Amino acid sequence: MLDSKFFPLVAGIAAAITISVLAYLEAFTGQGLWLMAPFGASTVLVFGLPKSPLAQPKNVFFGHVLSALVGVVFVTFVGVEPWSLGAATGVAIALMLATGTTHPPAGANPTLIMLTGQSWGFLLTPVAAGAVVIIAMGFLVNKFVHKQ
Repeated sequence: MLDSKFFPLVAGIAAAITISVLAYLEAFTGQGLWLMAPFGASTVLVFGLPKSPLAQPKNVFFGHVLSALVGVVFVTFVGVEPWSLGAATGVAIALMLATGTTHPPAGANPTLIMLTGQSWGFLLTPVAAGAVVIIAMGFLVNKFVHKQ
């Protein structure tokens, strides 16, 4: 088990490596986006509060995917207006709560998607692919560093 005085350092290093991996994938693959701002907040939960229900793999993955889906549906079928930005955020939060996949950083996804005019491909990269990278890194850190 990791000495508790080193936990903040390990969490910070793990988050830095994870975001760097996503940034390098984006820079070098040329295969679209791998990184979005809410992922920074996700790493706070995954590495800083790994036992939190909000940091569990299903919450990270489905929280991001479901809320991003709401954002794409709104930008595609409803449009971007002040009221629709609020409505999409509310729908995303309700959907995460109803499905037991609440992940607070994902609450930003509808706004991000709507303000930047993203389309269906955004659900795959960066949303799903990036969430999988964060989950995998969280698994490695928890398995080998925290021995959980």
